[in-house]
Amino acid sequence: MERKFYGVIPPVSTIFDESLKLDRQGMGKLIDFLIESGVNGLFFLGSGGEFSQMSVEERKEVAEFATNYVNKRVPVLIGTGGTNTREIIVLNHHAKEVGADGVVIINPYYWPLTDENLFVHYSEIAKNTELPILLYNFPNLTGQDLTPEMILRLVDNHSNIVGIKETVDTAGHIREMILKVKSKHPHFSVLAGFDDHLWNTLSLGGDGCISASGNFAPELTVGIYQAFQNKEYEKAIDLHRRLAFLPLMYKLDSPFVNVVKEATKMRGIEVSTAVLPPARPLSEAKKQELKTILKHAALL
Repeated sequence: MERKFYGVIPPVSTIFDESLKLDRQGMGKLIDFLIESGVNGLFFLGSGGEFSQMSVEERKEVAEFATNYVNKRVPVLIGTGGTNTREIIVLNHHAKEVGADGVVIINPYYWPLTDENLFVHYSEIAKNTELPILLYNFPNLTGQDLTPEMILRLVDNHSNIVGIKETVDTAGHIREMILKVKSKHPHFSVLAGFDDHLWNTLSLGGDGCISASGNFAPELTVGIYQAFQNKEYEKAIDLHRRLAFLPLMYKLDSPFVNVVKEATKMRGIEVSTAVLPPARPLSEAKKQELKTILKHAALL
């Protein structure tokens, strides 16, 4: 089986108008910009895509619009995770119907599950979709880590579980995922969720990243990925040093979806920065702090 998902796959912001309806024009503008920037795929309805603030109907609307708009120019991943196994299966069917290339599924984030219940949850989902599945590990938000042992068991049992988004701030966790899972299943994609882990993920034998800066500074992550592939390590390290400033942004607010949209606008992509509550607009003082961070990364 070949590796399907690799490189830089931005978790695309969902653009809303002032009445908090999907802004199709703004969304299309962002999608075109990202594809022109040389990304290797697009991930809609992740944490930064505000899936957790949406109804099922709103999630379906975004999935359908985005998949149709991309129109097979790059692979499309749709986030279908949640706290309810049956709802995830429904969203997976919908993602398949609209033509998505795969789904990304975070583990349930209200109840901590026993290992057995977590295994059965993902197994039931895997048996009920033909689409490739990427697991999504974000223990800071879910309260529960997806361990390499659990992932290996799932991949051993389900051929359509083909990768993981590792949103963990420890290189050791990513390394273990590569050594324990990818060494046995080479097609399995290990993708960093945090910007500053792209370099070490690639150097350890991983596949790329699904990180927020891809929305507003794709030249950094795409540049690192391409330089790494071309063995231009000095260039990759220079870009990595610029990229290292960006995680400071995510401490400016929580949820930080507003920060990403403001950064996108500051980089000259004219999109609405409206966010779904309980996220709120970014204050003027925080916008100034964001500008400073972007200047440090030589993006302004």
